[in-house]
Amino acid sequence: MPSFTRYPDLASRDLAGSVVSANDELFAPRQNLIMPLPAVHAADEFGHTGKVYDGWETRRRREPGHDWAIVRLGAPGTIRRVEIDTNHFKGNFPDRASIEGCLRPGAGLDALADAAWTELLPSSKLRASHRHIYSKALRPAGVVSHVRLNIFPDGGISRLRVHGTVAPA
Repeated sequence: MPSFTRYPDLASRDLAGSVVSANDELFAPRQNLIMPLPAVHAADEFGHTGKVYDGWETRRRREPGHDWAIVRLGAPGTIRRVEIDTNHFKGNFPDRASIEGCLRPGAGLDALADAAWTELLPSSKLRASHRHIYSKALRPAGVVSHVRLNIFPDGGISRLRVHGTVAPA
């Protein structure tokens, strides 16, 4: 068993975590990012936008920039490990990802617009259909209540796990 499991997943829906916003979710909804069970692959399942994926997937970017999703942690805490899982995304996964955090407990989307985001995970290379686990690359940021997953430039992420120590905000 990986050692990070000793820390709870602060983004878990079981703790009332939620993906409160994303700039794009055309191909697969943002809430899939924090589903408690591992992603599954349904080879023959198609919806109104094409192939159905168990994860968050954005459309291909035609302009400069990157895609992002903001997760309100179910419990504020100090982040110890993160997992960015690209399982089942073989040709449409992002090239890189980064994670930022901020402390704004109880804040709505308007309050997050001017939040001071701190880089937790610098832009890191991703591979197709792989569980990427980061602990040593994380930068200390103190207690956070929200994380922003940035993907460069676009693509699909099966799951995001944010393991840490629960702390009062």
